[in-house]
Amino acid sequence: MSSIVVVGAGIIGVTIAYELQRRGLAVTLVDRDAPGKGASYGNMASVAVTEFMPASRPGIWAQMPKWLLDPEGPVRIRPAYMPKLVPWFLRFLAASRPSKLRELEAAGAVLCQRVYEDFDALLKQTGLTQMLTAEGCLSLYTDEAEFKADREHIDILERFGFRHEIIGGNAIRDLEPALTTKIGKAVLFPDNRSISDPYKLVTALFERFEALGGRIVQGDVAGFEQSEAGVSAIRLADGRRVVAEKMVLAAGAFTARLSALLREHIPLETERGYHTQIMEPGISMRHSIIWPARAFMVTPTAGGIRVGGTVEMAGLEAPPDYRRAKILVKRAREALPELNAERATEWMGHRPALPDTVPVMGPSAKRRNVWYATGHGHLGLTYAATTGRLMADLIMGVEPPVDMKPYRVDRF
Repeated sequence: MSSIVVVGAGIIGVTIAYELQRRGLAVTLVDRDAPGKGASYGNMASVAVTEFMPASRPGIWAQMPKWLLDPEGPVRIRPAYMPKLVPWFLRFLAASRPSKLRELEAAGAVLCQRVYEDFDALLKQTGLTQMLTAEGCLSLYTDEAEFKADREHIDILERFGFRHEIIGGNAIRDLEPALTTKIGKAVLFPDNRSISDPYKLVTALFERFEALGGRIVQGDVAGFEQSEAGVSAIRLADGRRVVAEKMVLAAGAFTARLSALLREHIPLETERGYHTQIMEPGISMRHSIIWPARAFMVTPTAGGIRVGGTVEMAGLEAPPDYRRAKILVKRAREALPELNAERATEWMGHRPALPDTVPVMGPSAKRRNVWYATGHGHLGLTYAATTGRLMADLIMGVEPPVDMKPYRVDRF
């Protein structure tokens, strides 16, 4: 039985580990934390199949100066971190070329078009179908001007055949009575469904992985033992070794540090995201909501209501700035005037962001027995089951059902 190590016990790593173990490999998960304690703990619980568009677009660049000057804007860059971001931003700018945008849109759409085929299979195998809610997501607009500003998004979804329904007036509040009457138009995305608790999904998948014979080793990866034949073992900071015939690096925003130890550069940054989990909100919600002009999202999940959004670029080491979370709650109250946020907790996590918004999934270009699965950005939960399926196919020598060239590690 082949042995394989998967580094990273978030939703991506755990799903890959489960799928490989299910297919007969002996899998060891390695992470410094318990499963699901990173970005997977606090994501917005959305299976966001309509959100695959590249972040770098001409319209985004036009708004960027205004956002950066606004302390409450949707994008915040800490000044001390700016010099380190220059190479990443140059690649981010390059991704906005019209010809490149079409390639990147297609690469994201291909993944999103098969999300439920893979997610439904995963949840049925593991007995977790009850964790996927039936309701979709509402995108909110105060007026026609806000709707037109988001029209490019709708046009792309129509081009790739994703379902949506434009709703106006009282029909919006028939779906969500707690919404303000200031919302004049909405778009319902019925396939942007939610997970009842994203952290519990990770831990439940991990339990299924363990039940199949998988194991976990908790510790910090300090290095690798390498030879001409490939990587033979991981060295942990406390001196322990984890031997493997094959290895998958799926450590989210921390994967670039690991790939650097193998002399393989990945232009991976962290988009620091914040959420506020409100446990006694004083309102009820069926759908998740997003308000593009205000750059926030609200999802009923984890026994309450979760408010999140925006982007902060400040690296992996800077302490959280929870003013970002408070701004989001203030904006959420614009949409939900009766929202009570007295009983709430705040959280910050690291989304793994590549400059072209398309994840890396595939073999190393430098080490024959190493694979990468990282850079899923805001869509780690959305892409998890599909990533598990595709990575397991690649590692086991099975032809994947999609062309994997757009996701190769050496495309930059």
